[in-house]
Amino acid sequence: MPTTAPRRWRSGTEPATARSALRLRYLLSLTFTPLFALATVGFAVWAANAPEFGAPSRSTLAGFAVACGVLTLFAVVDLVVVIRRRRTEL
Repeated sequence: MPTTAPRRWRSGTEPATARSALRLRYLLSLTFTPLFALATVGFAVWAANAPEFGAPSRSTLAGFAVACGVLTLFAVVDLVVVIRRRRTEL
């Protein structure tokens, strides 16, 4: 007989069947994925065309481009997860 790990006790006041708002997550991911993607491209182009000693610096603009790229990736992953969950739950 296989042994199973004991279930962890819930420490919060959330119900046992708590669910996230999939429609809201879907709407937010669908909205912010292209927004962050455009911001990534915009900051990358701005960093590439920025003068060497200008303000803001190239490294600052590149940092913003990387941060927006990470947010784009996060939004895409969340969108994929939400779509998969909506297919199985609804």
